Amino acid sequence: MYSTHILPGRTVTIAGRERLYFSGTSYLGISKSPDFEQVLLEAIQRYGTSYSSSRVSNLQLSVYQQAEQRLTSLTGAPAALTFSSGYLAGQAAVHALNRGQTFVYAPDTHPAVWRQAQDGWHGDYKTWALGLPATLAATQGELVIVSNSLNPLEAEKYRFDWVEYLPEDREVTLLVDDSHGFGIIGKDGSGIYPEISAKLKGAVQLVVVSSFGKACGIPGGMVLGNHALVQRLWKSYFFTAGSPIPPAYLEAFMQAQAIYHRARKQLFANIKHFRQLVEATHLFRYFEHYPVFYTPDNALCEAVKEDCLLSSFPYPDPDSQPVTRVVINSLHQPKDLETLAARVWHYSEGRKLEDRSGETEVKSQKSEAGRRK
Repeated sequence: MYSTHILPGRTVTIAGRERLYFSGTSYLGISKSPDFEQVLLEAIQRYGTSYSSSRVSNLQLSVYQQAEQRLTSLTGAPAALTFSSGYLAGQAAVHALNRGQTFVYAPDTHPAVWRQAQDGWHGDYKTWALGLPATLAATQGELVIVSNSLNPLEAEKYRFDWVEYLPEDREVTLLVDDSHGFGIIGKDGSGIYPEISAKLKGAVQLVVVSSFGKACGIPGGMVLGNHALVQRLWKSYFFTAGSPIPPAYLEAFMQAQAIYHRARKQLFANIKHFRQLVEATHLFRYFEHYPVFYTPDNALCEAVKEDCLLSSFPYPDPDSQPVTRVVINSLHQPKDLETLAARVWHYSEGRKLEDRSGETEVKSQKSEAGRRK
C-alpha cells in the first residue's frame, strides 16, 4: 500500500518518486483536466461551492431539473433523479423497490445495490445467466433482478441477451449498477440504459443507477427509471433528508459535454494503442473500448513497480487474492503506454524463460530416472 499527498493523473508521486499511474477510476482524466477545471470554476462563481438545503424546500434551483432532463435525453430513460453519491442513489433505489418482492442477485454485484450483506457473492456471470430461468422458476410473485452492467475488475463485458426471455406473466424489475460504464460505454457515453431497454419485452421495468464520480469526475449519483419510481424516490427520506450534489458540478457536467467527447476519443485511442502493444503477450483479458486490462498474473504489479503503479488489491474481501489490472485513462500519452508495454514484455519474456528452464529440468530429471532404471 502506498501513500501520497498529490492527486494522481497520468503519473503519481510516491515518496518523492514519480511513477506512471495505471490505476483508479478516473477513466476520462476529468479530475486532472485543465479544461474541466475552468468550466467548474466558472460554475462555482455562479452557484458557490455547495447548496445547504434540501431539494424539496420551497426554493428550487433549476439547474437540478435541467441536469436531470439532460440525463433523460442522453440515455432515453423516461425520468432521472440525482443524489449526492452513487452509493446513496443505489440504496435509495433498492429501498424504493423493496416492497415484498423476491430479489435475485447476479455475482459480483456492487454493495451500493445490496439489501443486506449476504447479497454479495463471487461467481461466474455466464453460469449464473444460464441458470437464471431455473432460479426464477423456483420463485413466486414479483421479482427484482440485480446486476452490474459489466465487471470492471476482471474486464468482462456482460451480455444481457437473457433479458429477452424474462417472464411476461410476472412483474419484473431489472436493477443495474452502471457506475463503471456510464460516461464510457454506449453512444456519447450514455451507458447501459439504451442497450438493455432495446431488448426488453413485456412489462419489465428497467432501473439503472450510477455514480458520476468515475468517468464524469463529479461527486454524485443518479437513478434512471420510470416517472412513478422517480416520484417515489422524490418522497423518500434518502432524497429529502440528504444534501444534493453541489449545483456547480451539475452545471459543469452540462457545459462539459464537448470535453467529455474529446476525452472519450482520446481514451479509445489509448486503449487501442496499448492493446496493440501487448496483445501478443497473452497476459491480459480486455474488451473493446474499455480501459481495463485484467491479468491473473499478480506478480506483474511487483515487476513493473519501479516505473509504473498498477491497480492490485484483494477482492472481494481482505483475505482474497489480489485482483491485478492495468487501468488506462485519457491523460496517458503514447510514451506512457509504450513504457509500460516494454516492462510488460520484459516480464513476459522472463516468465517464458523460467517456464522453459522448468520444462528442461523436468525432462532432465525424467531422463535421469530412465537411465537409472
